[in-house]
Amino acid sequence: MLGKVLSGEAFTAVRNRNFRYFLGYRFFMTMATLMQSVIVSWHMYFLTKNVLWLGMIGLVEVLPQISIALFAGHYIDIWDRKKIVTNTTFLLLLGSFILMFYSIESFHSFERLGIWPVFITIFLTGLSRGILMPANTALLGQLVDKKDYANAATWSSANWQVGAVMGPALGGLIYGFSSITVAYSTVFILYFISLIIFRTVPIEHLILSANKEEDMFSRIREGIMFVVKTPELMGAFSLDMLAVLFGGAVAMLPVFASDVLHVGPEGLGFLRACPAIGAIMMSFYLMFYPPVKNSGRTLLLCIAAFGVCMIGFAFSHLFWLSGLLLMMSGLFDNVSVVIRGTILQLYTPEYMRGRVASVNSIFIGSSNELGAFESGMAAKLIGLVPSVAFGGIMTLIVVAATAKMNPVLRRLSLK
Repeated sequence: MLGKVLSGEAFTAVRNRNFRYFLGYRFFMTMATLMQSVIVSWHMYFLTKNVLWLGMIGLVEVLPQISIALFAGHYIDIWDRKKIVTNTTFLLLLGSFILMFYSIESFHSFERLGIWPVFITIFLTGLSRGILMPANTALLGQLVDKKDYANAATWSSANWQVGAVMGPALGGLIYGFSSITVAYSTVFILYFISLIIFRTVPIEHLILSANKEEDMFSRIREGIMFVVKTPELMGAFSLDMLAVLFGGAVAMLPVFASDVLHVGPEGLGFLRACPAIGAIMMSFYLMFYPPVKNSGRTLLLCIAAFGVCMIGFAFSHLFWLSGLLLMMSGLFDNVSVVIRGTILQLYTPEYMRGRVASVNSIFIGSSNELGAFESGMAAKLIGLVPSVAFGGIMTLIVVAATAKMNPVLRRLSLK
């Protein structure tokens, strides 16, 4: 390991100036998005005391994300990617502006407007994510050399996770020790900073010539069929989607924090940050030891371990143990993120990267936001603890089924 540090193998991607600026943009955008998420979830539960509304947040966000993603992927492959990201980030800035004014107590917005302004903002966030996720993925492949994809995917994941730690923690602390308006104002400022940083990145507009004569729907169909016919991509995408769809417990954290662990918004912020803390720890390890050997087997084992962590979290009544299990879940999940990201970059041609990334974003959106809706419905129907434990068990079943049905993925090695 020392030899690798000295030779700088772990830092090849970040020697690229444009990639460093891109990481800076992603860092502040991630902080803002995750901070807004934890503030909105606590604020919503504080206003309504209804777990079903927490699940509805996920549904309202995922519907526009899934609806626009495939069309976004088509235009990402033919339009200026920098302009697409700039204009879409501005939508996130607008959403945070709406929440900032909605939260001002003297306006009595909840009494006058109900919770609709919150859902409008969540809708805008989902719309933006449906565009930004494939656009950022395509840009990453454009900024670094092919030989550095695994290293860049690790740095990108670590960068995201650091923002995911600081965002919820900062959001919970500001909300707990200051006010909801100050918290939403901080989100607005962070989005503004991310927009300024991204505009300084000199990204060349690629003129991609492949399949230029095809119409939009033919090009979208081409991207979908490429994923379906590539078992490495289809296996990795579907495995992650189903595992997180059933196994994720993030949407229910406000209820665990309030009713099970009896901690306030500060404790919620810490719990939301725990998976990212574990992911950061794993990211530093993967920088020196990338998961390129026996990658498929490693992917399956780590997602199974993620499911076990979720089962343990469901039955925990100790704050420190719950935090530890969430931390371990993030540690194992990060291996999946890096492997999946590397597979996408290596197996996808440049002219199709936006469309393939858009298909991936649908899988991710389905797992995260639809998973939040599933968690809310399951918690309402069978109870909080049984719903999370059931999700962890389903994750183990999904891993076993994938290992049986997709031998190509099981034997995959990226080395």
